[in-house]
Amino acid sequence: MKSDRPSTSPAPGGARRLRIVIVNSVPHLEEDHDEVAHAQAEQRAEALRTGLLDAGYNIVAALAADLTLPDRIAALQPDMIIIEAESDARDVLEHIVIATRDERRPIVMFTEDDNTTSMEAAMAAGVTAYIVAGLHAERVKPVLDVAMVRFRQEQKLLDELSDTRSKLAERKLVERAKGVLMARKGLSEEQAYQKLRSMAMNRNLKLSDVAQRLLDAEDLLG
Repeated sequence: MKSDRPSTSPAPGGARRLRIVIVNSVPHLEEDHDEVAHAQAEQRAEALRTGLLDAGYNIVAALAADLTLPDRIAALQPDMIIIEAESDARDVLEHIVIATRDERRPIVMFTEDDNTTSMEAAMAAGVTAYIVAGLHAERVKPVLDVAMVRFRQEQKLLDELSDTRSKLAERKLVERAKGVLMARKGLSEEQAYQKLRSMAMNRNLKLSDVAQRLLDAEDLLG
């Protein structure tokens, strides 16, 4: 499902600047009282911000991983979501799943968690790229470029799959409607098809829409 995104300023050279939302699930100092961990988290956050700005990305917000996250993302309509997670990020993943349920976006997770189970859970939740211990300013742009390409390829495959399923469902409707006409009117299969086609043209409707209406009427009349 597509939606209109807010316009953005062009990057140098005229290219559109991708709008990035950063989701931070790293504990604050007052929560963990670990100054070393806090300093490391600050370094990672600074490396991420530097890498994004140097590459010309537009950081529209840095959000906490809380219950308001889905609504904030829906309001901001970013092009990409970056998750900065020190370790277990199950809570933030749950919020991200809700936030991207109706409209998929590329999601990149930078984390220190190299647990295979965590990685599988993240990918199942819709994370496009899961990067372990790789949050360095100079790596940000290449990682995001690859993630965007992969997301577009996956989205193309999903769109093609959805289109195939839709066409198959429409074909089944037409076949069922032809069967009704053949039984009710004593028509041949070709005559039933031409009857449906003529009805669709006269009503300026899709063949599958006419088939659905005929089937609905058949259900009502028994």
